[in-house]
Amino acid sequence: MENTLVSVIMPTYNAAHWVAESIDSILSQTYSNWELIITDDCSTDNTRDILKTYEQKDQRIKIIYAETNLGAGHTRNKCIEHAQGRYIAFCDSDDRWMPQKLEKQLAFMQEKDCCMAYASYITCNEHGENTGVIIAPKRQNLFQTKCDDKIGFLTCIYDTYKTGGKMYMPVQRKRQDYAYVLQILKKCQYAYGIQEPLAYYRLHSESISANKWSLIKYEMLTWRTVFGDSKMHAFLFFIFFFLPAYCWKKICVWVTNQNKNKYLNTITT
Repeated sequence: MENTLVSVIMPTYNAAHWVAESIDSILSQTYSNWELIITDDCSTDNTRDILKTYEQKDQRIKIIYAETNLGAGHTRNKCIEHAQGRYIAFCDSDDRWMPQKLEKQLAFMQEKDCCMAYASYITCNEHGENTGVIIAPKRQNLFQTKCDDKIGFLTCIYDTYKTGGKMYMPVQRKRQDYAYVLQILKKCQYAYGIQEPLAYYRLHSESISANKWSLIKYEMLTWRTVFGDSKMHAFLFFIFFFLPAYCWKKICVWVTNQNKNKYLNTITT
């Protein structure tokens, strides 16, 4: 496999409880040619002290300290601006990767000759206890993803050579990661999923995505931003396409998690 640089993007804000685990999961990767670019969005806890310790620990870790709090979209874009890698991947400061994530995804992308890849992932609570599993579909296109986002952003990686260069996120306050995936799919048409879980997604009360109902308006804002939909078109799409697809996904997740132990028992935390 070609030893190509991967830029890992991580925004931080008051992440002192979890950021060390997130960074350690990057340091533990079996694929070693990566850079971790972190932008701290004016944390008021001791997140910055932790970041400075890691910056001194490994030269592959680069920290940017924002002067004003602007939100995850701005901080991710600041990271992307400084990224040097052909491949760009994302890990939030409360999530973790499994050690072979990058190695397996890069081999998979080479095999598929694809622009973007993602994977299944394990959900856990704020204490790090595994609670379930989300199985990635094998392939997603633009329309399927507009109907319902089944691509776990913490597992997402894309090839900037195939998109014509680095891409930047819309700076809306929420769901900018979803908008970003849609923008990439407009370029490459399909993204491909690995069925094996390769990351841990932490569910906790402080997460931006914790309240799903509050995200509804941002789903419609995303369609208006990416596709130019009118307010009425976005509303109708939400009722007749998004809601049925979302409900079906929740049913599939429930069925999968009735047998979740066959996944969780094989995972070493």
